[in-house]
Amino acid sequence: MATSKTVKLVKIPGLLRYHEGLKLQQRLWNLSKNHRLNYLIMCEHSPVYTFGKRQSKSDLSGEFQRLQGAGAECYATPRGGLTTFHGPGQLVCYPVLNLRNFKHGAKWYVNQLEELVISTCYQMGVRAERCEHVGIWTGNNKICALGVNIRARCTTHGLALNCNTDLEWFDKIVPCGIAGRGVTSLSREIGRDVGVEEAGEVLVREFQKVMECSVVT
Repeated sequence: MATSKTVKLVKIPGLLRYHEGLKLQQRLWNLSKNHRLNYLIMCEHSPVYTFGKRQSKSDLSGEFQRLQGAGAECYATPRGGLTTFHGPGQLVCYPVLNLRNFKHGAKWYVNQLEELVISTCYQMGVRAERCEHVGIWTGNNKICALGVNIRARCTTHGLALNCNTDLEWFDKIVPCGIAGRGVTSLSREIGRDVGVEEAGEVLVREFQKVMECSVVT
């Protein structure tokens, strides 16, 4: 029997265009808000650069043109944070949760997402940690970007964990606006190819522990 802390896993096969991911999140957000349901979307995006709500729209037109010339789509989003990249080889997770079911608020939720990534990396043999900057890091390099949006106590957006991502995409931006730091991936840190499917299985297990919930298919 489903409970208020049951989370429906929504795995998207292939590469998902970013705007289709936004539409899916909105549809599930409506269900979450109106019926107190919970979802976990897992996907890989086709190449796209996204920009957070802290960035001025007047500054984006030139960036859009430059980055679209590199072969990626560009979108301004309502999530927190600044510029980041999503693409093949990156595990993107969008928890659409009604926080009333979890009896906690935004601060708890962000902390648990961070803990989820740290625990997932640990289970795969990678030491990752928080630092003064947003996201999860291994040393001086970011391995996972975080950016959430919470409306009516229901969540959208989430995290992007680099698995076997082509990291050269990040060379075209200052990831999340943080100069002087780099990016890395599970594959680079472990020294072998780690795909989204492998990392996703670990993340779902850790999600259930960290969020104290049941994930169902």
